[in-house]
Amino acid sequence: MRRTRIPYGPRRSQAGDLWVPTQPTGDLPLVVLIHGGFWRAQFTKALMARLARAVVDQGWAAWNIEYRRIGPLGGGGGWPQTFEDIADAVDHVATMSGIDAGRVVTCGHSAGGTLALWAAGRHRLPDGSPGSSVKVVVRGAVALAAVCDLAAAAASSVGGDAVARLLGSGSPPGPDRLAVTSPAALLPLGVPQTLIHGLEDTVVPPSMSETYAELAKAAGDEARYVPLSGVGHRELIDPRSPAWDAISTSLEHVFSS
Repeated sequence: MRRTRIPYGPRRSQAGDLWVPTQPTGDLPLVVLIHGGFWRAQFTKALMARLARAVVDQGWAAWNIEYRRIGPLGGGGGWPQTFEDIADAVDHVATMSGIDAGRVVTCGHSAGGTLALWAAGRHRLPDGSPGSSVKVVVRGAVALAAVCDLAAAAASSVGGDAVARLLGSGSPPGPDRLAVTSPAALLPLGVPQTLIHGLEDTVVPPSMSETYAELAKAAGDEARYVPLSGVGHRELIDPRSPAWDAISTSLEHVFSS
């Protein structure tokens, strides 16, 4: 397989690694991988490298993206910069040769799951909001132990003060900002969503994914909650874990639909 670093903007954090098979056949479906770490600077796209390899082993392409994060070395992340970077990284797919821009799925872990679902629902944003101008339509989202409801996460201190630091709108974050950042507030997204969560997760409660999936279905979305017994938080990004079968099956479902 081949890995190529590609900038999608002028800043150091505005770049990603495009992973493709050594000898691709035709235009490839693409998985946009978005790492977690509660949007903090010390966590990087290196977290998703093994998952990128596993995606390419399936015959797909992987776009493992970095973005501006919060903290002194984060490049100036937070609202709206982090969200603008995710939108720009997804839209940059339109410029890539050998990629089928009509078959793009986002896959994010933990705080990256927030961004993966948000990217899939950008068409729901009010005109003029950061990220609302969509060039590449996401076909579906696979969220791994996702922080999929920012209001609930802030209220229950998931990630400590991470949500307040991300949105920069006080504690608790204001409803106007939550309305254009929290995936739960954007429902229905109008695309298939799979929420995969380990039942041994002590970082992000599995109930968050379960409740989100119920809300999404009630709003008319195709949404599935996949609980995994005996699986914790980090195992979801380890392709050697039982989680990979659920992830690959979910991606295949979206690509073939």
